[in-house]
Amino acid sequence: MSAQPDHAPVTPYAPAPGAPAELLAQLRADRRAERWVPAFEHEWTAALEESRRTFSLAALYEVVQEWQARVASAPAVDAFLASGKDDSEFVDLEEIRSRRR
Repeated sequence: MSAQPDHAPVTPYAPAPGAPAELLAQLRADRRAERWVPAFEHEWTAALEESRRTFSLAALYEVVQEWQARVASAPAVDAFLASGKDDSEFVDLEEIRSRRR
């Protein structure tokens, strides 16, 4: 019988120390920079304040991970929009939100 656990603990995602700066540089170089840079900076600032309050880096890691996913998926979204595929049967979340008001 082994003293080792039979499963590996889940390691939380931890971006490289330079990841936020690299991500911001990518956002600034993107054609969506006018919208994306202020949104990233706003989310980063809120996460930084939460991290100061809670002494946890989780919020900062989450912001980096979410924005990395947005940047990575942007070409697929662009390709879909450029393809002219009919997306009229998809749910419009803005329409649903406006109905609730």
